[in-house]
Amino acid sequence: MSDLPETMRAVRFDQWGDRSVLRVDEVPVPAVEPGRVLVRVRAAGINPGESAIRQGLFDGEDPSKLPSGQGTDFAGIVVAVGEGVDGVDEREEVIGWSWDRASHAEYVSVPAGQVVQKPRLLDWNVAGGLDVIATTAAAAVRAVDPRAGETVVVSGAAGGVGGFVTQLLTNEGIDVIAIASEANHEWLAAKGARPVTYGDGLQERIQELATNGIDALIDLHGAEYVHLGIALGIPADRIETVIAYEAAAEVGAKTSGSVDTADPEILGALARMVADGEIEVPVAATYPLDRVQDAYEELEQGHTRGKIVLIP
Repeated sequence: MSDLPETMRAVRFDQWGDRSVLRVDEVPVPAVEPGRVLVRVRAAGINPGESAIRQGLFDGEDPSKLPSGQGTDFAGIVVAVGEGVDGVDEREEVIGWSWDRASHAEYVSVPAGQVVQKPRLLDWNVAGGLDVIATTAAAAVRAVDPRAGETVVVSGAAGGVGGFVTQLLTNEGIDVIAIASEANHEWLAAKGARPVTYGDGLQERIQELATNGIDALIDLHGAEYVHLGIALGIPADRIETVIAYEAAAEVGAKTSGSVDTADPEILGALARMVADGEIEVPVAATYPLDRVQDAYEELEQGHTRGKIVLIP
């Protein structure tokens, strides 16, 4: 611990709002508490859910939740291990997640059960943005329980979670009708999916492709796709959304997410799939911590293929 600095740079905000409320502050490095590990962050992904949190949509603009840090995903090197921790060593390269909104920083402290060893060949930037998309994708696929030979529609199919979902499905012999902009069609087709452009006439275009019927739908974009699933005749219990909770409640669709697959064994297995080349996770852009507002500007424009990653 004597080699560690007393302070670090970390993203903070002290009011709910748009990305302009984000700043980088000098704050104390977290103490090494029993059962926890301290990680020097090498890369940390950003996610659409963090924009919603920052706007107060999850906390109801509760002032007691402020000031707040930010960030879930990270990859880095363990620099200190708390009392009672077994199976994680100092200097170990790890991937992990924080439930404390704290990974957009130079150091992050998490329970030892929230890190797994980073595969040696896994790129740091990919590793830093992996947890949320990988575990969310795994939860979404598990929710609809697809079988080889079935047809599954995926909305937002070229985004971070969508690209992971698409590849999990196609790797198992599942026919994926992937809704995305035309700019992403070539990439999706290369992953074994059948891309289709969103917009007017989408239902008809899907029906033309799905000559053997449609078995399930995974929505990664919004309520209109939950309702599209119903219009396509898909049973509600085989429609999954990670974002449109009200629409899901209306029709009886599922709403599994990363909290349902927040398990180090699951994350480790998914990380190995990426490291082995079974799944590609594109990194759309990297930004230094000081440019966190710019990173979220790019994210919030939408249509990003893969992940945007902060480099502390």
